[in-house]
Amino acid sequence: MEEWITGRKIPIGEAMKQLIEFLKVNAAGFFDSIKDGLTFAIEGLTDILLLVPPLALIALISLFALWLQRSWKLAVFIALAFILITNLGYWEATVQTIALVGSATFVSVLIGVPVGIAAAHRPWLYTTLHPILDLMQTLPTFVYLIPTLVFFGLGVAPGLISTVIFAIPAPIRLTHLGISSVPAPLKEAGEAFGATRRQLLWKVEIPYALPTIMAGVTQCIMLSLSMVVIAALVGADGLGKPVVRALNQVNIPMGFEAGLAIVLLAIVLDRVCKSPQRRAGH
Repeated sequence: MEEWITGRKIPIGEAMKQLIEFLKVNAAGFFDSIKDGLTFAIEGLTDILLLVPPLALIALISLFALWLQRSWKLAVFIALAFILITNLGYWEATVQTIALVGSATFVSVLIGVPVGIAAAHRPWLYTTLHPILDLMQTLPTFVYLIPTLVFFGLGVAPGLISTVIFAIPAPIRLTHLGISSVPAPLKEAGEAFGATRRQLLWKVEIPYALPTIMAGVTQCIMLSLSMVVIAALVGADGLGKPVVRALNQVNIPMGFEAGLAIVLLAIVLDRVCKSPQRRAGH
């Protein structure tokens, strides 16, 4: 029985290969245009950030954190963390990682929040999306890294697309959760005052769900940051490159320093993007 089953293998892998080859041949111009656009945007953002002297940019980020979070301790920590990263020689790689993570988060939120809102208003849509989101979060990243690498080649584009695929379920799920959890009496009160569906969305549902939506954005940033090493494997710049290089060379000092830079950047992004109301316990 086992030989009969294994002897009649369903050619799923071969069919996927044929599909990828077909798309690669017939849509090469489309994929090249996407690659060129993404590369231009991210490299342009990186170049703009690198034009600013490191200490000046560190001061601006620290002042922004102080204004946003009203915490001088956090501002001092951010300044010291980035000064340490600069001292270790990873400032340029850190800026490249920030550009990649920021771009991936922007794309994920731009797509994920509207999809989450639509799914909250249409239960059938979320029922359809639920297994797809589960697949996107549980499928090993190397599996969908293969077709993105085939379509877009080495560079920042496959790294960004893979990061978006991995991170986008977070804003979709948490936006859906936030909008779905709006109390019915609150929506009924808005309708009683004559609010249209659009007014109800912007003035009742989104303000109530905003803490949950922001939690999805923060989680999206952390998930994007966790992909920097995977992105480095396909040619994206950033802190993942020295980690991969250290792994190949068994270079313990380089691996530890690059890993420390990633950890510090993760802590900074998490603290800066966290809602002040949730931090204060409200």
